[in-house]
Amino acid sequence: MMNQQFVAAVNQICAEKNISFERVMDAVNAALATAYRKDFGNKEQEVEILLNEGGNFATVLLIKEVVEEVENANIEISLAEASKMKKDVQIGDEIRVDVTPLEYGRIAAQAAKQVILQRIQEAERESLYEMFKNRENELLSAQIMRVEGDSVYINIENHTVPLSAKEQIPGEKYYNGKRLKVYLDKVVHTSRGPELSISRRHPNLVVRLLEMEIPEIIEGDVEVKSIARDAGTRSKVAVWSENEKIDPIGACIGQKGVRIQSVMEELNGERVDIIEWSDDPCEFIATALQPAKIAEVIIVNAGDDPRVRKRAAVFVEEEERPMAIGKKGQNVRLASDLTSYELDLYNLDQLPAFKEKLTELSKTDRRMEDEELEGAEVAEAVEAAEEEIKAESGGEVGHWGALGKAVVNKLEKAGYKTLEDLDGMDLKALEGIEGIGKASAKKILAELT
Repeated sequence: MMNQQFVAAVNQICAEKNISFERVMDAVNAALATAYRKDFGNKEQEVEILLNEGGNFATVLLIKEVVEEVENANIEISLAEASKMKKDVQIGDEIRVDVTPLEYGRIAAQAAKQVILQRIQEAERESLYEMFKNRENELLSAQIMRVEGDSVYINIENHTVPLSAKEQIPGEKYYNGKRLKVYLDKVVHTSRGPELSISRRHPNLVVRLLEMEIPEIIEGDVEVKSIARDAGTRSKVAVWSENEKIDPIGACIGQKGVRIQSVMEELNGERVDIIEWSDDPCEFIATALQPAKIAEVIIVNAGDDPRVRKRAAVFVEEEERPMAIGKKGQNVRLASDLTSYELDLYNLDQLPAFKEKLTELSKTDRRMEDEELEGAEVAEAVEAAEEEIKAESGGEVGHWGALGKAVVNKLEKAGYKTLEDLDGMDLKALEGIEGIGKASAKKILAELT
């Protein structure tokens, strides 16, 4: 029997590190054997360690083969010597010789400490990989253990895992003891062993939370077709049901909004819009841009050519335009991600000119087909037609809000790609951009706020 205090300590390690008792004991035995060979023996010897109760903590047994004539004393013992230890021993038997040094107990345990820790760490890594390797894309329950600056360390099933700053929800407060859900993106191998890549801002976190709260999704009666997320502020989720008797939006929202409210609370108050998916892209795009009322959607490129991104022209009444774009372009950006279409917004009074250009383009398209030109060239002609309309009537691209083409050109020339690139700049800073005057700076600031 081994020391009960030692057994209790080992059991505690097993519970904390989530590894088996046998694995820890194997590590302890291997470490003590290594310590003996290093300080008292040599590498050739086969050593067995017995952990005892009381007295010497560890007994060292040297395993030797019984032979007629000894050639290697490290691994062999003569029959005559072996017979002194065991009467009925025969050639070919193994015999264990107690070679425990008087000072071995405490010294050996101390010398083996680092080896033991290393083996336990290795076992912990293996346990981590085995536990999570088949659980990628799952929702995991966690508790925050400590917060160090931007780094948050959370406990997941007795494993401490870092939640990096880039995977945190912007604006969310983290503190010791807080319980939360995280999305396991993948288990990755690194030079330090397997690591869990977890996230609070991954779009699939929203999907998994919906599955947890809404039985119809788990049962397959309601399907999540696509999702677009701006973590911390807003998500758009497109749902659909093959069963006409099931209202997919109602199922997700729940009575008095209780289901969707639970999801939003877990996401630190992030707004989650549930919209109904449609296989009609025009209808789907119009729905995705809610709460704005869309007058008409024209598909410019349906994506038949994989080299060209799908595009659509969206026409709205002028008073609906700010709502369609959203603050800092968020609404149109999320709708674009949700539908997989690049969306260009136009005022409704531009629709006749646009249709006229499309009529001209269809004639050009037929000529191109006769000349066997590639689809990419047709797409280029579409873009040229759109740009002509924008130039003639002051149309703008959605991710620049309601800014005019002239202002957009100056911003893009200065290296800015979207309104988000200007976030945080005040009026004076905007006026400092080359080509931007006070009037233009005020327009930009209005879009930012």
